[in-house]
Amino acid sequence: MRWLVFTVGALLSGASNPAMIGTFDVAGTVHAGGKPKQDAVVWLEPATGQPAPPVAKKSVVLDQRTSTFYPHVLAVQVGTTVDLPNNDRVFHNVFSFHDGKKFDLGLYPVGAVRRVTFDHRGLSRVFCNIHPNMAAYVLAVESPYFSVSDSQGRFTIASVPPGSYTYHAWRAGAPNVTGSVVLEAGKPLEITWP
Repeated sequence: MRWLVFTVGALLSGASNPAMIGTFDVAGTVHAGGKPKQDAVVWLEPATGQPAPPVAKKSVVLDQRTSTFYPHVLAVQVGTTVDLPNNDRVFHNVFSFHDGKKFDLGLYPVGAVRRVTFDHRGLSRVFCNIHPNMAAYVLAVESPYFSVSDSQGRFTIASVPPGSYTYHAWRAGAPNVTGSVVLEAGKPLEITWP
């Protein structure tokens, strides 16, 4: 049985951004096998088929430190450019040849930054061909309404207008969860994998 529970937070004032009037922060938790699940991506698509708002111009980083990618799971809206700085003490060669966005950034040293624009939806498995233990996921979604769960399985999707949505949830090694929901104040929902 798969079910989804979100908690819709307080109405934002919209005083500093008129486009935000009437939106809510959608908060929830993700569980698998009865335990909170970190690094699950949850996103919403308007059921009306309305086009997604344009990509917000903000800095998105997939860092490399201590031969590890940070964060391990990154969600972005299609069209987002991600910075991949090498903040390690060694060279790295970051690439993705499976599904999603395919790229190979070549060998680059400490302090260098490479950029990748995720121009179509899909899951990119990201690796370093020098360090086989390095792996990360970048999930590009068309919706601006997405979040990644924290170590307690919690997530918050900011500034969602009330209404009908198709929800999706992804986590590594599990089937996607999808369904329909009407978001309104005080209506709780929770994502659960068996």
